[in-house]
Amino acid sequence: MALYIDADACPVKGEAERVATRHRLQMYVVSNGGLRPSANPLVETVIVAEGADVADMWIADRAGPGDVVVTGDIPLAAKCVEAGARVLRHNGEVFTPANIGQQLAMRDLMTDLRAANPLNQGGGGKAFTKADRSRFLDALEREIRAAARG
Repeated sequence: MALYIDADACPVKGEAERVATRHRLQMYVVSNGGLRPSANPLVETVIVAEGADVADMWIADRAGPGDVVVTGDIPLAAKCVEAGARVLRHNGEVFTPANIGQQLAMRDLMTDLRAANPLNQGGGGKAFTKADRSRFLDALEREIRAAARG
């Protein structure tokens, strides 16, 4: 059992480390650079080569049943859910076999809508809030416990 963090632009790495440490769980923080490594012996910082989706592929190749993955990348989430891992976003939203298809479809729709916006009006996502952080901590705790139960 391990915790995988898709670390690029992830605002909850510190929170995830505290939860992983409390559960004595190996944690992999995966990115293509720019992160300060943790001194925690349970946390391994994995720096992958530059390139599109290289960090995602590293996680997808390893995550499976009993593991927990934190990512905002929906295609990566889909691969990990398919492999049997428990997957959640950094705001606490859980990806499941029941909702991942809809999430992928919505992502594709939003990509098409952004491409059709010639003036690039709108944009930007919602700000990350304390409530999001709290939901993440609750969801991570639940997912780790559920993964441990098998």
